[in-house]
Amino acid sequence: MMTVPEFYKRKQKKQKISMITCYDASFASIVNASPIDVILVGDSSAMVMHGFNSTIHATAEMIEAHVAAVARTATNKFIVADMPFLSNRHGVSHATEIAGRFLKAGAHAVKIEGIQGNEEIVKHLVGSGIPVMGHLGLTPQFVNQLGGMKVQATSAEAQELLLTDAKAFQDAGAFSLVLECVPNKIAKKATDLLNIAVIGIGAGLEVDGQVLVLQDLLGFNPNFKPKFLRQYLNGYELFKSAFEEFHEDVTQQKFPNEKECYS
Repeated sequence: MMTVPEFYKRKQKKQKISMITCYDASFASIVNASPIDVILVGDSSAMVMHGFNSTIHATAEMIEAHVAAVARTATNKFIVADMPFLSNRHGVSHATEIAGRFLKAGAHAVKIEGIQGNEEIVKHLVGSGIPVMGHLGLTPQFVNQLGGMKVQATSAEAQELLLTDAKAFQDAGAFSLVLECVPNKIAKKATDLLNIAVIGIGAGLEVDGQVLVLQDLLGFNPNFKPKFLRQYLNGYELFKSAFEEFHEDVTQQKFPNEKECYS
C-alpha cells in the first residue's frame, strides 16, 4: 500500500504513480483488487454521481459519505479526499474540522485546489498530521473565474506563476501535487523543480504519475472526449447493451428460466 513517504521514494526512483477517482463501494472493491496505487475521492462526484454541471456543488457531507463508502472496501489503497468548494475558505479551524472528518471516514490525505490564500491552511493541516496534496493548473472549483474548462499556463507569465505556486505548495508541506491541463513543457519544469511527486491529468508524460476519472476512462460518457482522455472501455455501450438484453428477456418471458426459480 502507498504511504506519504512512498510518494517521495517513487519520485526518486522514477517509478510512475497511478491514481483513479472512485466514489462507491462496488467500484472500490474492483480498484482494490487492481494494481492502481491511489484512489481520489474527488469533488467530481458532484458531477458523475449526482448529476450537477460542475464540482462546486460538492459538499463536505457528500465527500465524507463517498470516502466512507470507498474506505470500507478499498482497504489496500491510499485514499485522497478533495476539500470541496469553499471548505478551506472559512478559516483554519473550519478547514481542520472538515479535513479531520475525511480522515476519520477513511481518507489518508486531502487535496486542496490553489495555494494562494491557502498557505497557512496547508501548513496547519500538515502540522496537525493531515497530509495535503496540492492541485494547480485547471482547478475546476475556479471554473467561473477561469472562464471555463480550458488549458492553463499558456503564457510565459502564467507559467512563471504556476512554478511559483508549485514551489509554495511544497514549501507549505504538501507531499504531492496534481497538475491539470497544462502544456507538457511547463509540467516537466514543475516536475524537475519539485522534490514532491507531480501527478498529471492532461499534463503530458514527463510527470511522476497520472490520474483519470474512473467513469471517463471506462467510457461512460460518449460525449466527453477531451484531448487528454484515453478511454479504456466503451462502458456506455456495454452497460446499455446489458440493460437492453435484460429488458428483452423480461418482456419476452425469457427471464427467469426454470433454473432461476425456487421450487
